[in-house]
Amino acid sequence: VVVPARLVPNVIDELGVKKVKAAVIISGGFRETGTQEGRRLEEELKNKASSNGVRVLGPNCQGVNNPHVGLCASWPLIKSKGPLAIVSQSGTIAAAFELWAEEEGIGVSKMAALGNKIDVDETDLLEYLRDDVDTRAIAMYIESVRDGRRFLRVATETSLKKPVVVLKSGRTPSGVRAVASHTGSLAGSYAIYHSAFRKAGIAVADTIEELYDIAKGLALLPRTDGERIQIVTSSGGSGIVSVDYAEMLGLRLASLEESSRESLRSELPSHCIVGNPLDLTGDADAERYDKVLKVLVKDPNIDVILTIFGDPIPGASEVIKKWFNSGKTIVPVYIGGGSVEVVERRKMHESRIPTFKTPERAVKVVKALIDYTKFLKMHQAS
Repeated sequence: VVVPARLVPNVIDELGVKKVKAAVIISGGFRETGTQEGRRLEEELKNKASSNGVRVLGPNCQGVNNPHVGLCASWPLIKSKGPLAIVSQSGTIAAAFELWAEEEGIGVSKMAALGNKIDVDETDLLEYLRDDVDTRAIAMYIESVRDGRRFLRVATETSLKKPVVVLKSGRTPSGVRAVASHTGSLAGSYAIYHSAFRKAGIAVADTIEELYDIAKGLALLPRTDGERIQIVTSSGGSGIVSVDYAEMLGLRLASLEESSRESLRSELPSHCIVGNPLDLTGDADAERYDKVLKVLVKDPNIDVILTIFGDPIPGASEVIKKWFNSGKTIVPVYIGGGSVEVVERRKMHESRIPTFKTPERAVKVVKALIDYTKFLKMHQAS
């Protein structure tokens, strides 16, 4: 429904006559305006929808998208089918998420923009996506939660089946006021939300990029609750950044077994630095990475291998594909690789292997992956 706000209630009456069961209302001009007339129109719309038996998504929303059945009642036109669902109170954030997934060749399963959510809300969609066979991870941008108890119950149930990632806005007094002017919602205490999300097994994102990165990583990376991370890089600086960020997030640097050190020293040129980070230096090629991963996947002291390609390295994707299912969690980062990087990323994504654009973004995903795996194991044990 895309007509002026004052006409929307009458349109709902017409839909009721035609026995239409659901409507996506794109139109704005309701509660979010902060005006008495906007609030009156929204209340009238809500009553009309209820009396006519029409379920409503919106108003003031960007619609829905389901590439798996060729449905795009939204914009932009997204065609790539994939494992990631996005539920958002912001149409633009949903669109950005979809476009990133399409550009990387990963794709989305479902998109729904909530808008003012006079009827269908975040919990309804979470409950639906919990059992959706096309969805492997659910990303949510939310400004408020209508029914906190129900949301947490459904979120916990969902997290036990598939990962849920949330970006919650309205963290500051100014942010709370901005939420009210955007969708007319009450944001609530961020500290309370954050604590409740963690208890429900939800991964919390701090930025829009993190929302996408974590959803992608939790959908596609092998599970691990081990915190021992080994960094392999052709870029010394990127390796050091990784070390700092890993320690800041509470991860532990792996300590290579002596047998692994000996094997690596025998395989690598003398100018390579065998340690953590393991610096393969700027002349590294795919073959050098292959030799290193062959050793590292056998080392019992390692849980996660952060593999940073810091230059144009053709064949990187083949090496990662070869070792990705080795039993270790291998997390590829490609940075500074130019046109070669674009090609290699695409090849990995086509094989459902996620890549990340900076070491910091990758390490944040690793932390979320470990926390989520621990949540699953804790509930399995109880």
